[in-house]
Amino acid sequence: MGALLLGILVPKRTAVRTESESGRLALADDRSRGSSEHGATQKAPLAPEQIVANKVDQFARDRLRIARAMAKRSKLELPPEVERFFNAVASGRWDELNDLYRTLMSLRDGPDGEKLKSVWGPILETLLIAECAHSWPAQKLLDYGQATIGALPPGMVYIGGTDPGRGIPTLLNETSQGNQHIVITQNGLADATYLDYVRFLYGDQITIPSEEQIKQAFKDYVTDAQKRFEHDRQFPDEPKQVRPGEDVQYADDSNADGLPATNRAVKVSGNIAVMGINERILQSIMDKNPGMSFALEESFPLLSTYSSAVPLGRIMELRAPDAQTSFTAESASKALDYWRTTAQELASDPEAPEGSDVRKTYSHMASSQANLLADHNYHNQAEQTYRLAMAMEPSNPEAVYSLAGLLDRTGREEEARELLDRFAREHPSKGDGIKPVIVVGH
Repeated sequence: MGALLLGILVPKRTAVRTESESGRLALADDRSRGSSEHGATQKAPLAPEQIVANKVDQFARDRLRIARAMAKRSKLELPPEVERFFNAVASGRWDELNDLYRTLMSLRDGPDGEKLKSVWGPILETLLIAECAHSWPAQKLLDYGQATIGALPPGMVYIGGTDPGRGIPTLLNETSQGNQHIVITQNGLADATYLDYVRFLYGDQITIPSEEQIKQAFKDYVTDAQKRFEHDRQFPDEPKQVRPGEDVQYADDSNADGLPATNRAVKVSGNIAVMGINERILQSIMDKNPGMSFALEESFPLLSTYSSAVPLGRIMELRAPDAQTSFTAESASKALDYWRTTAQELASDPEAPEGSDVRKTYSHMASSQANLLADHNYHNQAEQTYRLAMAMEPSNPEAVYSLAGLLDRTGREEEARELLDRFAREHPSKGDGIKPVIVVGH
């Protein structure tokens, strides 16, 4: 087989700030307490803002400890800016921590950058935590994190996707009393430095694919993409197999026609390609840990997980037992009712105005769950959930394009075109570069 050239654009952490239900994490460690015995006066509980500040302080100091331990393992001496960065996060010094992060990025890309690449996992995750704490109202952040983590059965692995969907549960998972979970992100699985961080944190609890296995996942994805690309070139009148937003081409396409396909180097790039590789690696992780259960808060749709997934509050349980029989019309309607209630609550919430990170997060999550509903042929519930996602955040292109795809597949082509035209008129900047990447339903 010819040489493989893979150009991957790693998804931006802050590209889309988009993000179950029962259970509350114990917050005894976040309250200022006094003994009620012998008539002592119990101190008033801390304000939500102080609780979040305390948690960020605790998290940043713990991740500084982890960064030092990772550096010691690799026999590396970290530059002083690393400690200054973690201390700035711990103290909530927003401008300073961002300036230091930019400095660290420059150092990482410099001649001595290996020192920072080895500890980039805890640095990046700590910045993400700081951003969530900075942009979310404190009580909203606590409510979201408590509901997400509280919905997980003991021992379930949580896979975050979006910035809030990863960052907020990570913060509360690491700083609250009660059962703690393994928390990883779907977005970083193709990044060797991130997987090294995961192994350092959880290597004694979960089996992570080896470096060779990760390389094989890359090769398998490129091979599959090349086959689909060749199909589309040879059969232009058949449905396209290369996904919208998935950039597949030959490294030197001007000379491609004179070479047999097996001798051509393939170049694959774009967020869809990254997520395709991440999807393969996640499947490998689940295969290597057959006794563990997994929950997912999506960033990009991982379509291969849908057949055995069921709703779990705002997120979804992967590889659910008997998913084909347990995912009933009743559970689909229950999921719809959940989002209907959520949309009503957000509509009257002054702390969650249109355009806020809170609205964008819940709109994204509703759209993701609608994709799951559509994939299981609950088209009516999926359509209504897409429309609720649009009501929560009218500028959300995911919900619009996914709903348009559902309408088109169910024989309502004219309605789909009208929906897209109206969105383009009302939100002209949101349509640039956005394509319907969801292909679900039967």
